[in-house]
Amino acid sequence: MPRFGIEYARPLVYPGPRRRDEIATALSSPFADPRARTLDPAKFRDPLVTAKGERRAHVALERLDTLWINTGTLCNLACATCYIESSPTNDALVYLSLAEAEAYFDEAKVLGTREIGFTGGEPFMNRDMVPMMRAALERGFDVLVLTNAMRPMRRFEEALKALPEHRDRLTMRVSLDHYSPAVHEAERGAGSWAKALDGLKWLSDHGFRLAVAGRTLGRESAEAARAGYAALFDELGVRVDAGLVLFPEMDAAADVAEITEACWNILDVSPSAMMCASSRMVVKAKGAARPHVVTCTLLPYDPQFAMGETLAGAGGDVTLNHPHCARFCVLGGASCSG
Repeated sequence: MPRFGIEYARPLVYPGPRRRDEIATALSSPFADPRARTLDPAKFRDPLVTAKGERRAHVALERLDTLWINTGTLCNLACATCYIESSPTNDALVYLSLAEAEAYFDEAKVLGTREIGFTGGEPFMNRDMVPMMRAALERGFDVLVLTNAMRPMRRFEEALKALPEHRDRLTMRVSLDHYSPAVHEAERGAGSWAKALDGLKWLSDHGFRLAVAGRTLGRESAEAARAGYAALFDELGVRVDAGLVLFPEMDAAADVAEITEACWNILDVSPSAMMCASSRMVVKAKGAARPHVVTCTLLPYDPQFAMGETLAGAGGDVTLNHPHCARFCVLGGASCSG
């Protein structure tokens, strides 16, 4: 019996977790912490109990507020520490089609979902990207698009400008890892800074509602980072009216505490605040006949977080059996949703 009752045309092949000593570029990233201890191999092995034998925390889906569509893992960039390992050659998650996305939009509409989020890879590598945005907007959803605003997006300038007049419900969140070109390019590659700023400026000049996603730098306070971004936006003359989001670093190979049921009270954190309490993501794995649903944007490859082919069947509890659950969500207090 296949796990979660999903029948695939052929076995899924997921890329394995990256190791520090195998990926030299990860160590050169300005966001990597060379002092971090390697993850204890006894951790995150049993979905029900931690390495210490304590009951692992779990999260119930309370409402499907945000449905994420992963448009595919192909990207024009190969960032040093991309959590999903997007690159010009990684097609572990293949392009989702307009028809496949629309089927999930219709199901989400019945379930009362508020927002559709698009992520990748770089979403605009998918030729159906703008039609998918249009289909979501026409169904009345708020739409959030995560993009690097570079050449793949710029191919669709005319189509983006021609989107229906519901652009007040559309937010373009541009990835700008730091407010300085040196740090941004150390993560994203030479030449990426100017192109990203040009795309950000184009979106602003054409009236798109903008957000920016940056990353926390270990040696810098959040206040200093926000001040640096604010100065950059003023210099560029862009209005980031949907806000700046600073995400914590995600390194699955670095040690982190496991989250137990007792942690909710100890940390004064509610399970309701976790992404998996209010969102799911649709992916299509290479070699699969159909898309399927996973718990969140952070865990597209791990089969223990696959939840079936329909949204109706993806409402089960999620056990926090992955380092990202601890580092990004519970301890980092972060969420990808708008």
